[in-house]
Amino acid sequence: MKADFDHIAKNYDTDFTHSEIGKRQRNVVYKYLEELPNQQHILELNCGTGEDAIWFAKKINTVLATDISKEMIHVAKEKSKEIKNLKFQQLDVNNLKSNSENLVQKSKFDLIFSNFGGLNCLNKQELQDFFRTASKLLHKNGKLILVIMPKNTLWENIYFIVKGQFKKAFRRNAKTALTVNVAGNKVQTWYFNPKQIKSLSKVNFKVVQTKPIGFFLPPSYLECYFKNHKRFLTILGTLEKTIGRFGFLSRYSDHYMIELQIK
Repeated sequence: MKADFDHIAKNYDTDFTHSEIGKRQRNVVYKYLEELPNQQHILELNCGTGEDAIWFAKKINTVLATDISKEMIHVAKEKSKEIKNLKFQQLDVNNLKSNSENLVQKSKFDLIFSNFGGLNCLNKQELQDFFRTASKLLHKNGKLILVIMPKNTLWENIYFIVKGQFKKAFRRNAKTALTVNVAGNKVQTWYFNPKQIKSLSKVNFKVVQTKPIGFFLPPSYLECYFKNHKRFLTILGTLEKTIGRFGFLSRYSDHYMIELQIK
């Protein structure tokens, strides 16, 4: 997994974390997490600038948060200097196995968490390897909670069809990686529906539930439009709060949360 995100670290919180869409989508994730039993020892992967790690740590969890980007980790550390039960470490997800002994020096984890498509940078084989390694890092009742980008996002279908860009409308359905432009850098990205994640993880995990994130709320690349139409965005956010129990909508959303229980 190539370190493609150093260049966006400095502005990431401004461009996404604190954006109107970013805040609303993240709050949907937190709403779902609040419904789950509290986890004491957490490993976060692809932590970015540490926003979620800080949220977990403030709830009296012990958190080890990792990211491939040195600059993301630097920003995260600067944001969390006063938090004692939180540590950050630069780590490539594909090197998780070789670092597993160092990660579980004291005890295994109750929860492994990854938010907003961090694992979409892995291909199918890399994801299968990840699930095998993750099962060895968790306690016997441990869980994975992953927020992933699916193939069939309705927002993206409609947006590009309206613009007359029909090839882009269904670009996520590609059988191979999609090259995504991230602030000038090209990032290889794979998309997985919940059924695929279930299949790739079935040796070590069972699916507990899936939750849609961004079925009504739009993708972040529409921020420029919606920051000037906040009332419309508020309506969409209100609608988003009503659909948590409809797991089948996950494959049509911008992201979805999938909860996996170790077998």
